[in-house]
Parts: sequence; structure tokens; C-alpha cells
Amino acid sequence: MEHSGIFWGVVLWLIFWGAVGGIVTPRIFLRKNLDVSRAGLAGASIGAATGPVGLLALWYYAPRLRTIWNVLSGLIIIAILAWAFALADPDNTCITNGRFVASLLTNGLIMGIIYGLMALGLSLIFSILGVVSFAHGEFYMVGGMVVYYFTTTWFPGTHPLLGLIAACAITFAIGVAFERIFLQPMYKGKVDRPIEYGILVTFGLAFFIQYFVQAIAGANPVKARRYFDFPILRIPSMADPWLIKTSKGSLTLFDTVSISNPRLIAAAISVTMLGLLLYFLYHTWTGKALRAVSQDRQAAAVAGINPDTMNTLAFALGGMLAALSGATLVQAFSWVPQVGMLPALRSFVIIVLGGLGSLPGAFLGGLIVGVIEAAGTGCVPDPTRASAYIPAYGMIVLILVLLLKPTGFFGRQQ
Repeated sequence: MEHSGIFWGVVLWLIFWGAVGGIVTPRIFLRKNLDVSRAGLAGASIGAATGPVGLLALWYYAPRLRTIWNVLSGLIIIAILAWAFALADPDNTCITNGRFVASLLTNGLIMGIIYGLMALGLSLIFSILGVVSFAHGEFYMVGGMVVYYFTTTWFPGTHPLLGLIAACAITFAIGVAFERIFLQPMYKGKVDRPIEYGILVTFGLAFFIQYFVQAIAGANPVKARRYFDFPILRIPSMADPWLIKTSKGSLTLFDTVSISNPRLIAAAISVTMLGLLLYFLYHTWTGKALRAVSQDRQAAAVAGINPDTMNTLAFALGGMLAALSGATLVQAFSWVPQVGMLPALRSFVIIVLGGLGSLPGAFLGGLIVGVIEAAGTGCVPDPTRASAYIPAYGMIVLILVLLLKPTGFFGRQQ
């Protein structure tokens, strides 16, 4: 950046007044016998967005705090940071090329949808079993491996959608068997320290799956062929292709936004699966039983629901969702037995960001992480550094959110 001091000065200004608002506002509201549950977050966001002017007004009038204020403050903060970034590096591609930014954000949203699908599985497991599965990344890896070998080695020429179904079936079966054999004892009084046991046994599953796959498949990277080829099409007409233009490998909207074929297909499959999952959870008896167990196990048992069966179903479904995420992306990225490590870490960040056990929070967290990673990768001037910093972007957002709202966006107080 040519004038990096401007950008970092603005960042320090936002941090300072955000910290002042987050620390002082709850104390002032407490003195006035007002609700302080949202005071810290509201004070921090308003302080960072408006500085001392907004904070003085907030402290003097002490109004009823509303979520919309935090949203508006967040948008103002983003606008301030964008303005400071533009002043510091006016020649950056993110400042000079609107088409590049549009493509960047669109692809970030698409990847965020896929991240959200994987994180939903982890959040579902935690909300029902109360266990964070450290084998989630390995289910992701297995999903991709099954699709590749199903369509290229076991049944060459088979349609990739059959590979997706096979990946879901295999990982669902692995989840059922593992939960029945290793996790059921946690709920039957056979384990003295169930939390530590759950961590260790899922770690063991992760190591077993990873090295078992490496032993039978090798460590060489593999990649599945594209699931679908776009038809070569221009809409509304061949002479005036201003709306949609497709080729086999990508899609272009308004001659501005370019989306790769594998990522768009993966996002479409993820959205379809999200819709089916929501229908299952909210419109079927079994889905409602899962939600009941996540809210109160004892009350659900009194109502005739078997919590052990729901535990098994939740773990198997969670692993299957992770596998489906991997199965949709094996056409876009090279696949090795260690490929699940970074997505698993990203999933942990997403579910904490959205709130442990919250399914809407997991999906929202996935979208946020996807957009932040895309923006960071495209806007950092040095491409090498931008790629190396990818794991850090989500962590930075996570730290900021937890400082202001320790339960995450939709987390519940325990």
C-alpha cells in the first residue's frame, strides 16, 4: 500500500472507540438499571462506527437497544474500512475494477454456501450429542474419494450423481456404526468423563480414516471430472449477449460476473441439500424429534422419543453432510487424504462464529467466512501472501465476534 499509515490509523481508531463502547456502555446501562445483555455489542459497534459522538448520545439517552442498530453500525464500519483502503492503495484491483469485485463477492458467496453445508453437519452433531466431532474433515475427504473412485475406477463412466449418492450412503453407514459402537457408551454411564472421551474417540476415528485411505488409495492427488457441462448459450440473443453467456467451463452474468462450472454446480447441489434438510427438520416427525432432543433430552424422552436413536441419526447425518460437501468439490480441487484438515478447521470457526448448536448460525457463518476469504484473497496486493493468509481471515472475524458476543451470532446462554 502506498499510504498504509492511513489505513492502519483508521483501524486503530475503530478498535479504540469500539473497545471504549464495549467496556463502558454495559456499566452505564447497569447504573441505570437497564438490560445489559446487548449493551456490550451495541456499545462496541456504535463506538467503532460513530466514535465519541454516537457513544455520548447512547450513554445519555440509554435507549432500548435494537438489532438493526448493530447491522447499520456494521455497514458503516465496512464503508469506513473500504474508504480507508481506497485512500491507502488507490491502484488496487479491488478499487479500480468493479467487475473483479463483483466476481470476487459472488464466488465468495458460492463458496460460503458450501462451507455452510459442511458446518451444518458439525453443528447438528453438537446440538444433539453435545460432542464436537474431530473426524468431520475426514468425512469430507471420504466423500470426495468415493465420488472419484466410484466414477473412474469402480464403475467407469458412471454419472457423478450416482457417485454422490454412494458417498452419502457410505459415510452415513460409517457414522451409524461408529456412533453405535463408540459413542453410545457415553450416554449409558459406562464412561466416567464423557466430554474428554468424545474428543479422544473422534480424534482416533480421524486418524484411522485418514491413514486407512492413504494406505489403500495412496498419497497422489486425484480429481474428478466435471459433473455437468454448461451448454454454449447466449441470452437474450447471439447478437446481444448482455445477460447470460455460458461455456462448458464457466458462466458469465451481465458480462461482469464470472463463475466457474464446478463451483456453481457444487453450490447448486448444496442449496438443494440445504432445502431438503430444512424440510426434513421442520416438516417430518423424525426431524421434529431431532430438534426436540437438541432442546431438552429428558422432555423428549418423556414424549416417547428415543434419544439414543436420535444421537445415531444426528451423527450419521452430520458426517454425511460433510461428505456431500467434499463430494461436490472434488471436481474443483485436487484431492489427497489430508485434504480435510483445513475444511475441518474452517467448520470449527464457522459453528463458533454462528453459535454452537445453531443451524441458522452455521449457515450464516459459512457465508461470512466465504465472503471474507474471497475479499482477502483478491484484495491483498501480494498473491502469495493472500493465499497464505486464507486460514487467518476467518480467525480474525471469529476473535472480533467472540470479544463482542461470546455466544456467537445465534448461540444460547448455557
